Amino acid sequence: MPGEWARVRVSEVCELIVDCVNKTAPVVEDFTPYKMLRTTNIKGGRIDRETCRRVSRDTFVKWTRRADVKHGDVILTREAPLGEVGYVDFDDTVFLGQRLMQYRANPAVLEPRFLLYSFLSKDLQNQFGAHEGSGSTVSHIRVGDCSKFELPLPPLAEQKAIAAVLGALDDKIELNRRINATLEAMARALFQSWFVDFDPVRAKLDGRQPVGLDLATAALFPDSFQDSEFGHIPKGWTVQPVGEVVDCVGGGTPSTTDPKYWQGGTHHWTTPKDFSSLQAPVLLDTDRKLTDAGIAKISSGLLPAGTLLLSSRAPVGYLAIAAMPLAINQGFIALKCNHRASNLFMLNWCQTNMAEIESRATGTTFAEISKQNFRPIRVVLPPKEIMAAFTAKVAPLYARITANLHQSHTLATLRDTLLPNLLNGTIRL
Repeated sequence: MPGEWARVRVSEVCELIVDCVNKTAPVVEDFTPYKMLRTTNIKGGRIDRETCRRVSRDTFVKWTRRADVKHGDVILTREAPLGEVGYVDFDDTVFLGQRLMQYRANPAVLEPRFLLYSFLSKDLQNQFGAHEGSGSTVSHIRVGDCSKFELPLPPLAEQKAIAAVLGALDDKIELNRRINATLEAMARALFQSWFVDFDPVRAKLDGRQPVGLDLATAALFPDSFQDSEFGHIPKGWTVQPVGEVVDCVGGGTPSTTDPKYWQGGTHHWTTPKDFSSLQAPVLLDTDRKLTDAGIAKISSGLLPAGTLLLSSRAPVGYLAIAAMPLAINQGFIALKCNHRASNLFMLNWCQTNMAEIESRATGTTFAEISKQNFRPIRVVLPPKEIMAAFTAKVAPLYARITANLHQSHTLATLRDTLLPNLLNGTIRL
C-alpha cells in the first residue's frame, strides 16, 4: 500500500557521500583525458561532458584524493543552480568541480538509478529547497545537510523495476537527442559543402563529377568562379544584405500587469528563456500565451509557422524555427523567409556566420544586436534552383528532428507522470 515503505536518510543507504574540493582547479588548454565537471554540466539527470574543461594529470590526482567518480554515482549541484542532478553512466576520468556533491549507493540496499530518480522527484527537490542555506546572495545547500535528505526505500527488486521503467524512457529520450545531433550535423555538412567550400563547383572546375550529387542536381552548379567582395564565389551567384533577402522584424511585451493580454491566452508568445533548454533548433511550445488583445499590442503580430528566430540579447545567438504560429518579445530578430532564402538555408547560414553576428552586437550592460546592425550583413546567395534543391535535401532531416522532439516530449511527460506515483507506491510494479 502507498506509504508503507520506510523512509531513510541517504547517509544510511549510500556508501559514499563526498563534497568537492572547494577551490578552483587550474585548467590547461592542451588536450588531456582529465575533465572537470561543473554545475553547468549537470542537468535533468544527465551529465554533459562535451563542454568540460581539461586539467593536468597532477591536478586530477590531487582533486580526486577523496574519491574517484565511478559509473553509477549520482552528482548533485549545491549552488548555482541548486538541485540539479546527474547520473554517471560512463567510465571516464572526470572529477568534481566546485559546488558539487557525489553520492554512491550501497548496492546491497539501494539501486543507483533509483537514487537518481529519487533526487529528481518533487519530494527530494522540495527537501533541497528546504535545506537552502541563508546569509548568502546565492541559493545553496550546506555541505552538512547533504547527508540528511530522506527518501522512500522499497525492496531492492522493486527499486530495480522502477529504475528500469523510468530509465528506458530516459534512454530513448537520450537516443533521440543523439539522433537529432547527427541529423543536424548532416545538414550543416551539406551547407558547408555547397555554400561555404563550394565543393560541387570546384569538382566541375576540375572536370570531376561532384561527389554525392545526381546528374540533375550537379547540373545546377556552375563550373567556374567570379570575383566578389567575398573573394571568389560561384559564377552567377550574388552577394546581398540579409535584410534585402528576408524580412527581419522584432517583437514586444504587452503589459504583464494587465490580465486582458494574458488571462486565457491561446497564442504562443516566446522569450529567449524558452530557448535555453532546446536540444535542437525547433521550437515546439512556449511558456506563456497571449490573448487576441495581447497579439494586437505587438507590431509584428502573430508570425507564421516556419519563422526563424534569432535571439538578439540575453544572450545573442539562440536559434530555432517555430513549429507553430507565435509572437515574440523584444529579445528576438525574426526572419520571415521565402523561396529566395528558405528558413533551413538561413538557419544554417546564421549558425555558420554566428561570429559575424555576435561581432555586431553592442551594449554595456549586456550585448545586443539590433535589426539595424543585423540587416546589412552580407549573404552569398545561389540561384533559386540550388536553394530549392538544398531545402528539399535537408527538409526530411529536420522533419525527423521535429518528430523525434515530439516523441521525446511525450516520453518525458509519461516519465514525469509515472515518477511520483512509482516512488510513493501508488503504482506498483
